[in-house]
Amino acid sequence: MQATRNNLWLSLGGALLLWASWPTSPLTLLIFVGWLPMLFVAENETSWKRFFGYTYIHMVGWNVLVTWWVAKASAIGGVSAFFANSLIMCIPWLLYYFTRKHIKGFVGSTSIIFYWVAFEYLHHNWDLSWPWLSLGNVFATHPNWVQWYEYTGAAGGTVWILASNVLVFHLLYLYRSEGRTLRYFISAIAWIALLFVPILLSSLIKNDLTLLHNKYNVVVVQPNIDPYGEKFNAGTQEAQLQKLITLSEKQIDAQTALVVWPETAVPFPTNEKTIKDNFALRPLWQFLADHSQINLLTGLEGYQQFTDRVSRYAKPFQDGSGFYEMYNTALMLDSSHVQLYHKSKLVPGVEVLPGFLNFMAPVFEKFGGTGGGYARDTTAHLFTTSNKSYQVTPAICYESIYGDYLADFNRKGSNLVCVITNDGWWGNTQGHKQHMNYARLRAIESRKWVARSANTGISCFIDPFGNIIQQLPWDVDGALKQTIPAYTDITFFTKHGDWISKLLALLAAALLLLAIVKKFLNKRAPSV
Repeated sequence: MQATRNNLWLSLGGALLLWASWPTSPLTLLIFVGWLPMLFVAENETSWKRFFGYTYIHMVGWNVLVTWWVAKASAIGGVSAFFANSLIMCIPWLLYYFTRKHIKGFVGSTSIIFYWVAFEYLHHNWDLSWPWLSLGNVFATHPNWVQWYEYTGAAGGTVWILASNVLVFHLLYLYRSEGRTLRYFISAIAWIALLFVPILLSSLIKNDLTLLHNKYNVVVVQPNIDPYGEKFNAGTQEAQLQKLITLSEKQIDAQTALVVWPETAVPFPTNEKTIKDNFALRPLWQFLADHSQINLLTGLEGYQQFTDRVSRYAKPFQDGSGFYEMYNTALMLDSSHVQLYHKSKLVPGVEVLPGFLNFMAPVFEKFGGTGGGYARDTTAHLFTTSNKSYQVTPAICYESIYGDYLADFNRKGSNLVCVITNDGWWGNTQGHKQHMNYARLRAIESRKWVARSANTGISCFIDPFGNIIQQLPWDVDGALKQTIPAYTDITFFTKHGDWISKLLALLAAALLLLAIVKKFLNKRAPSV
């Protein structure tokens, strides 16, 4: 009974440690010991079923404490996400428990590093993806610690965190079993070095970036339109467009090359094939004609019509006249041209359902989802401004937390990352703050400026080292202008993508196979 209580308190305490270390908390250093409680539970617990129970409690606690604000958009969707994501997050810990049982020593003890990194990689790359709690994100408010993300991406931070926790666990084990021996002091020195050497290396990284130009500016607009009220109400669209135009014109000058509006800034379903002929968009086209030197990057809810079912996302018209696809769209416009990109990393439940969950579409649609889901692009599309000054990576909403995905855009020659998002669904919570700070990591990984336009905030500019240069606070309207140098450098991470995760995922598979073989051999070994 005492052991049960201890393990329960450890699982709950571990969740509290991770929550206390997460952005925007000032207690980031706690992450370096945040996994210790679960490592102790794995050591103490003799039943894998009970270990699974404690792990699940821990994961639910962590998910709820850090991302409780998700439920503000949809209570049923948020609760479902908490419990489903927590269940998935137990898998690497169960594999660690199994491996540690059959492979002793260093390999078994460090296997959690391989399994967790492999889990994060897989969790970035399927339809139920939710990488918000990827460990490397925790340093988003400390970009000066992780300038080496230009080589490793955020996965390097995940390895750093896990290695620290495993080493501290080993250090405590040595203290309990041997006391203050030479091995103990060597391990202590190794842990201190592990903590501070990456920060020191980060401070030594001084990039001399290759400049293409430094003469144009970008304007980001924050209209601050309530997504639960005015934004999608019929009869308000013309006023919303006019507000966006008015805010933009307060900042535009002769050197403005690009104006950025938020996700779904055009707030009504729009046929993408007849954008130029859409009567409701006449103010937008007049705005572009009045400022012929600019491009406009904006979001809209787009659709296209088809005679045949072109994909599993296509939905039939009720009258049987054909099919249509819906998109969460980013488009770049000048006075005569249209460039389109359809959001690819879609929010589970709200914007997409995996094929095996299509039977639940009516349930998700009832609680604010799209039912059949948005269709998506399958390849990276850069936007090019009319004067060739910027090659733009468009990131719609939470696509900005996918470093490996955005690297596909950046390696095609991007020199500017633009994030367009709503962020109003969650209210004035930690959600929009974390989302903004995660974009700082994308700047470091790519060594590109980030221009971020958020409907309700936080809109900002971020330099290639992750520093916030200007920002508009939550719940205000306004526009910012920033001269943005275009840099042509391609970082190691941009060139090779998330190479650490791919490598460790392969090693995790080999490690699991080895553990299975050893279990089989141990069963066949004759008892003495």
